[in-house]
Amino acid sequence: MTIQQYDSEDHSSPKIPPLKPGNLLVYVMAVACGMAVANLYYAQPLLHTLAQRFGTSEGTTGLIVTMTQLGYVIGLALIVPLGDLLERRQLITVVSAGTAIALAGAAISPGIGSFLFACLAIGLTAVVAQVLVPFAAALAADEQRGAVIGRVMAGLLLGILLARTVSGFIADACGWRAVFWLATVIMIVQSAVLWRMLPQSRGGTRLSYPALIGSVFLLFREEPLLRRRIVYGTCGFAAFSVFWTSIAFLLARPPYGYSDSIIGLFGLVGAAGALSASFAGQIHDRGDTRPATGILLALVVIAFVIMGVYSTHLSAIIVGVVLLDIGQQGSHILNQSVIYTLNNEARSRLTTAYMTCFFFGGVIGSASSGYVFEFGGWSGVSWLGGMFGGIAFLYWLTELRNCRV
Repeated sequence: MTIQQYDSEDHSSPKIPPLKPGNLLVYVMAVACGMAVANLYYAQPLLHTLAQRFGTSEGTTGLIVTMTQLGYVIGLALIVPLGDLLERRQLITVVSAGTAIALAGAAISPGIGSFLFACLAIGLTAVVAQVLVPFAAALAADEQRGAVIGRVMAGLLLGILLARTVSGFIADACGWRAVFWLATVIMIVQSAVLWRMLPQSRGGTRLSYPALIGSVFLLFREEPLLRRRIVYGTCGFAAFSVFWTSIAFLLARPPYGYSDSIIGLFGLVGAAGALSASFAGQIHDRGDTRPATGILLALVVIAFVIMGVYSTHLSAIIVGVVLLDIGQQGSHILNQSVIYTLNNEARSRLTTAYMTCFFFGGVIGSASSGYVFEFGGWSGVSWLGGMFGGIAFLYWLTELRNCRV
């Protein structure tokens, strides 16, 4: 039995005008996505400081990243599908308020145990960003959906790339707890703003919650385009994570020898690439998704070639960062634009299927990057990142010319 046989359009919500790229609500949702996902990355540049403050080893402190990632995966599986079932505005604001509580818990943590538990809760609730993106897609006009998704995703990507930089500067100026107290206030304000500005909209499915979760696997089985785009996204984010996990190791050593603050500024370079990639949504609306996907995946490979061959040249690293971010983030936006056309009533579950695999790719990339750098240096990292990008590009070559995308 198919997903469509279980889902039906909900007509209980008031008629909502189609969302256009220039609407204020698009920018509000973009900022909200960025603020939500940034919570995953505030602790990363503070690991050394946290190890000192809690009196733990670097290995134990490294579990902070693991717990945050674990919470995010759980949230993707259990919370995001609720966007197809519950009233979305209420779901988003309640989960955002939950993030504020988790962040406050991190700020007052007396030891590593309570901090790890808070990180699990932060990751679990930060998935509100992945409820907002399909919500924006559902509100958008069909002919402008790609552009709307692109702008909302630009906010999300900026949150990922700038969180580390902002966190480092705040911690240097006011202490590490100030980072989490400020984030707490931001999420409280964001919850109130979203309650005020988001329209009421209930998901159209009639499934029970267990069946809702199970239907994610049905979507994966029934939608070949979803599976294809998952491969592109998973490999692309693995390559992205390979780079951002090891770049600090490269830049902290000769010939660079940069401090943590200077290394954090490279997030700004990546942000420029992310903003450029937001135009990918407009490319989708014009119907050029397939060739654009190939070009963007090729940029990922080219970026690692440049950074691998010219690793001692700062200009080459900067060019590589920009190309990598344009390629990975642009293809990610195209992937989401495509999957949101597959089933109008299952966009949140499509997000769960895609983003769970996408994030798993990031975990693989991050986990393998450090070990490869330890034994193979930056050239090994460049080969690893290029390999992930190359797999995605070679798989793109298998698309038939009459493919719908």
